[in-house]
Amino acid sequence: MLSWAVTFLIIAIIAGFLGFFGIAGTAASIAKILFLIFLVLFVVSLITGRKRL
Repeated sequence: MLSWAVTFLIIAIIAGFLGFFGIAGTAASIAKILFLIFLVLFVVSLITGRKRL
Protein backbone atom coordinates (compact mmCIF):
# COMPACT_ATOMS: atom_id res chain seq x y z
CA MET A 1 0.00 0.00 0.00
CA LEU A 2 2.89 2.34 0.70
CA SER A 3 4.15 1.70 -2.82
CA TRP A 4 0.80 2.84 -4.21
CA ALA A 5 1.00 6.04 -2.17
CA VAL A 6 4.51 6.71 -3.47
CA THR A 7 3.37 5.96 -7.03
CA PHE A 8 0.51 8.45 -6.84
CA LEU A 9 2.83 11.01 -5.22
CA ILE A 10 5.25 10.70 -8.15
CA ILE A 11 2.35 10.99 -10.62
CA ALA A 12 1.19 14.13 -8.81
CA ILE A 13 4.66 15.69 -8.94
CA ILE A 14 5.09 14.91 -12.65
CA ALA A 15 1.58 16.14 -13.48
CA GLY A 16 2.14 19.31 -11.48
CA PHE A 17 5.43 19.93 -13.26
CA LEU A 18 3.75 19.49 -16.64
CA GLY A 19 0.85 21.76 -15.69
CA PHE A 20 -2.00 19.28 -15.35
CA PHE A 21 -3.35 20.79 -12.15
CA GLY A 22 -6.56 18.75 -12.00
CA ILE A 23 -4.69 15.48 -12.40
CA ALA A 24 -2.00 16.59 -9.97
CA GLY A 25 -4.57 17.48 -7.31
CA THR A 26 -6.39 14.19 -7.73
CA ALA A 27 -3.21 12.11 -7.60
CA ALA A 28 -1.97 14.03 -4.56
CA SER A 29 -5.28 13.45 -2.78
CA ILE A 30 -5.14 9.73 -3.52
CA ALA A 31 -1.54 9.58 -2.30
CA LYS A 32 -2.49 11.31 0.96
CA ILE A 33 -5.43 8.96 1.56
CA LEU A 34 -3.37 5.84 0.82
CA PHE A 35 -0.56 7.05 3.07
CA LEU A 36 -2.98 7.70 5.94
CA ILE A 37 -4.52 4.24 5.52
CA PHE A 38 -1.02 2.71 5.52
CA LEU A 39 -0.10 4.68 8.63
CA VAL A 40 -3.23 3.58 10.51
CA LEU A 41 -2.69 -0.07 9.57
CA PHE A 42 0.96 0.16 10.62
CA VAL A 43 0.06 1.59 14.04
CA VAL A 44 -2.64 -1.05 14.55
CA SER A 45 -0.20 -3.82 13.67
CA LEU A 46 2.35 -2.39 16.11
CA ILE A 47 -0.21 -2.26 18.90
CA THR A 48 -1.65 -5.73 18.35
CA GLY A 49 1.58 -7.40 17.24
CA ARG A 50 2.24 -11.09 17.06
CA LYS A 51 2.13 -12.83 20.35
CA ARG A 52 4.37 -15.85 20.63
CA LEU A 53 2.97 -18.85 22.45
